[in-house]
Amino acid sequence: MSTTFTPPADGAKITITNGLLNVPDNPIIPFIEGDGIGADVWRASQRVMDAAVAKAYQGRRHIAWMEVYAGEKANTLTGSWLPDATLDACREFLVAIKGPLTTPVGGGIRSLNVALRQILDLYVCLRPVRWFKGVPSPVKRPDLVDMVIFRENTEDIYAGLEFEQGTPENQRFLTMMAESFPDLYKKIRFPGTTGIGIKPVSQEGTARLVRAAIRYALTNGRKSLTFVHKGNIMKFTEGAFRNWGYEVAEKEFGDQCYTWEQFDRTAAAHGSKAANDEQTAALAAGKLLVKDSIADITLQQVLTRPTEFDVIATLNLNGDYLSDALAAQVGGIGIAPGGNINYDTGHAIFEATHGTAPKYANQDKVNPGSLLLSGEMMFRYLGWTEAADMILNAMDRTFADRIVTYDFARMMDDAHEVKCSEFGSALIERL
Repeated sequence: MSTTFTPPADGAKITITNGLLNVPDNPIIPFIEGDGIGADVWRASQRVMDAAVAKAYQGRRHIAWMEVYAGEKANTLTGSWLPDATLDACREFLVAIKGPLTTPVGGGIRSLNVALRQILDLYVCLRPVRWFKGVPSPVKRPDLVDMVIFRENTEDIYAGLEFEQGTPENQRFLTMMAESFPDLYKKIRFPGTTGIGIKPVSQEGTARLVRAAIRYALTNGRKSLTFVHKGNIMKFTEGAFRNWGYEVAEKEFGDQCYTWEQFDRTAAAHGSKAANDEQTAALAAGKLLVKDSIADITLQQVLTRPTEFDVIATLNLNGDYLSDALAAQVGGIGIAPGGNINYDTGHAIFEATHGTAPKYANQDKVNPGSLLLSGEMMFRYLGWTEAADMILNAMDRTFADRIVTYDFARMMDDAHEVKCSEFGSALIERL
């Protein structure tokens, strides 16, 4: 069985011209409700998003929602975990939003989330991290955390290039390696029982990620961009990412950026004082500081010196670790939003970043913050900043009033615990 989707009659398509979105006042937005707690968090989030748009634009704008299917609901209705019609809708209407999805067990798609990102070439995983006053945190100064992570979304481990130990494919690969690259083969300590993974990192993939991160930093008045990498060990993948990143910054944005590579060249030629003076002058002129940091020390420094990081551009696995570690500092994955974007084609899927938590499904219990804040990101991507700002302000006011769902209530004194739907209502009252 397959399905097709009928666009709502009261909506119009988002289009893109020369890299710029053309957003009508009634854009058609496909949404995937999600599995497990997806239905609960979607209902609460949609109400808040619709209320924010209605209030911000006094009825002149509205979202024409169109439900499409993926995950368990799709499999039940169509026999496919990710129907072609859903992919077609995401391609046609450019911008979509989704709740959490179950990953099928045993074969098939390795991950529905990864599949959507790969098939639609959503090369940026955008993860803003900030603290809302009143939200419980394990660190003393969560208010110092204000970062935006640009995580490469299609290469590195997300390429899924692996050879399982004991399979004929694994043996063929190891045989080829032993014959063609004997010196490298000798570095495999136990070849007879080794699984193999390949880590592709390209110059083109790096350049488009870094380009998007720099443009974001410049547009939003950010002070610095940090390449996070493990290039001291993985010199030709993560080290290349760092080097290619600096090339993009200097060749394409040289009049707007000052890089640590420039600092090092000046220091080598004229001494450290001249380099310091040059950097001071560049930053005083409003240039973006572009620097780099080793991944392991970064995970320490975002805890001990968070103000030194602003926008971060990094590879897939590093970004996975960093985004979740930072989310923990500001309240946890339950309020961590995410967007997957191709800035060239305009395609984007905004999503809840947490799991499906099936034991809480249909209990009207969980925190809808992750999906709701992803909706805030979506509005900002559409250029509807007034609605986005309303949602952020309402979140600030609601948390300040200590109105929270159970996940925060159990960590707070004098909290007023509410249901998922009631949290949405509290936000609407404070728009």
